[in-house]
Amino acid sequence: MSPAAIAGAGTPEPLGVTPVDGGVNVAVFARNAARITFCLFDEDSEREVARLALPRRTGDVHHGMIAGVRLGARYGLRAEGPYQPSRGHRYDPAKLLVDPYAKRIDRPFRYAPELSAPPAAAIDTAPFVPRAIVSGGFVALASRLTRAASPRFIYEIAVKAFTKRHPDVPETLRGTLAGLAEPAVIAHLHKLGVTHVELMPVAAFMDERHLVALNLANAWGYNPVVFMAPDPRLAPDGEGELGRVVAALHGAGIAVILDVVFNHTAESDEAGPTVSLRGLDNAVYYRHFADDPGRLVNDTGCGNTLACDTAPVLRLVTDAMRHFVTSAGVDGFRFDLATVLGRTQNGFSPEAPLIAAITQDPILRETLLIAEPWDVGPDGYRLGEFPAPFLEWNDKYRDDVRRFWRGDRGAAGALATRLAGSSDIFQLRFRPPSTSVNYLASHDGFTLADIVSYAQKHNEANGEANRDGLADNHSWNNGVEGATADRAVLDRRGRDARALLATLFSSRGSSMLTAGDEIGRTQKGNNNAYCQDNEIGFIDWASADETLAYFVAGLSALSGRFAVLRQDEFLTGKAPKNGMPSDVEWLHPSGRAMRDEDWALADAFGMMLSIPRDDGKSEHFCLVLNRSSEPVSFVLGTDKADQWVCVLDSAAGFVGTRIPSLTRELTIEARSVAAFVRA
Repeated sequence: MSPAAIAGAGTPEPLGVTPVDGGVNVAVFARNAARITFCLFDEDSEREVARLALPRRTGDVHHGMIAGVRLGARYGLRAEGPYQPSRGHRYDPAKLLVDPYAKRIDRPFRYAPELSAPPAAAIDTAPFVPRAIVSGGFVALASRLTRAASPRFIYEIAVKAFTKRHPDVPETLRGTLAGLAEPAVIAHLHKLGVTHVELMPVAAFMDERHLVALNLANAWGYNPVVFMAPDPRLAPDGEGELGRVVAALHGAGIAVILDVVFNHTAESDEAGPTVSLRGLDNAVYYRHFADDPGRLVNDTGCGNTLACDTAPVLRLVTDAMRHFVTSAGVDGFRFDLATVLGRTQNGFSPEAPLIAAITQDPILRETLLIAEPWDVGPDGYRLGEFPAPFLEWNDKYRDDVRRFWRGDRGAAGALATRLAGSSDIFQLRFRPPSTSVNYLASHDGFTLADIVSYAQKHNEANGEANRDGLADNHSWNNGVEGATADRAVLDRRGRDARALLATLFSSRGSSMLTAGDEIGRTQKGNNNAYCQDNEIGFIDWASADETLAYFVAGLSALSGRFAVLRQDEFLTGKAPKNGMPSDVEWLHPSGRAMRDEDWALADAFGMMLSIPRDDGKSEHFCLVLNRSSEPVSFVLGTDKADQWVCVLDSAAGFVGTRIPSLTRELTIEARSVAAFVRA
């Protein structure tokens, strides 16, 4: 390594450490810091070989040009300034800090109590903090796919859990991003008909400090430290792995969405560690109470909240997003606790600075944007309030579908609204049904198999005496709580799971399935498995229910086969003046239209969808749902000459085309969904 030395003032742009001829340009935002020092480490990254104070400041950016530093060099930062916690300042030059703009780090973050020590302890934290690596960024291997009008089938993947026990992924790649590019993985996605994968967080993260004492580890990654550097546990070969995986998935016609956490960091509450933003400018990067600058606002439930309405945080977030898009070819983003993105000192606004910046940015506005529309702060539930073009996770869809199939009284009407695209939530703001990301289960909560196998959560393994996680999951156990060898119980659970899946793929909106739910994965009743970095959280491919997987593949193909299921318009129920049938009719089992009084007690009903065809006739698709424990007789249509072809029977696990029925009166099996098209 060449001797490092200050070679000049450098420039305040771009932020971060950028290779230039003869060295690197270093630019760091730190409004309240008196001095920023660049710390260089030897090639083994253990010994600090140089400390060089940045010589110039332009506004709030400290900068300098440092000669003799090359690609691959290990470095960190130190900041000097006031230590005045009551005013929000927590400067301590003994703390080694990771560059917020780092694209690569040399090791995972590990929590240690020393990271929280006060300046008076004079503990140098270099032994406990990863080094950033001077990087040229991702190598773009593929351009983004052409954005579809709506994502038909989103598949949510926890990277490590997905590949850790996959028998067809080489052992050296299991648990890593690279494993997702393996032919067996891509073949599985193709078989299912996945159009978009949504990768749970891949940015470098740290375990929550209470997990260390419990001998547990964060398994999901929703506790980031820096936003642009992939976690070394997921990308041992560095930042290029994400680009290679994106390229492989693009080659298979599958778009890639990144789940990003721009609402908090792992530096947590006032007693948390100092490893990056807190040490550079705690008062600016995090939201504090206006009348008590020493107290952190905790709208995330994670100890701190990023001040997304401030220019430095807005810049950091949008720079990170553009980095993933332009360098790795990422197609979109899902925003964890997205209400934080729209928070200002006055509460949430869909026109808040960060949301406005994203939707106006010429690069970012062309990506797919998905909001988790809530946080735990005051008035944090904001479903339906994000601006176009944001899509939103629709937990009302999840809950209403579960409530109907659990058997809750009065749930049929709510389910009909969800089947039709949740117009009550999105139509008033002129946003189409695809805005609704419909799902039965996500990473956060019960798995699909556990919804029909557990009436209560069982989170004892999390070390919090089963107090964590949602108490009401709208779930049921089919007579036995948890694992059983009773064939009749298992058959009922399988039938219910298929009915839930058939409901999902027959609904208007964007469908999302969590990886492993298509093969019957279980977390043994744990509905908050964020800290189960083990067999509870890993997908057990050896026990995969391949029959269920083929059923999901059939449902996915069915949703793409019929134009009436692909419409991105809200249903009106009104007959057009040209004599064509109305776009939807809600049917009673007797064949007549549902009446207002029917919905309160309905266990079975039908949704008849119709759209005009090019030949002047109509395409008719009738979905029938029967949640009762007995078969029901159902009359389709009013024309006795009509013949109906069954294309879906969830009770039998059938998706395809059967011989047309010669009668309009059909039997719909118990606890099932069936679909018919007019021959």
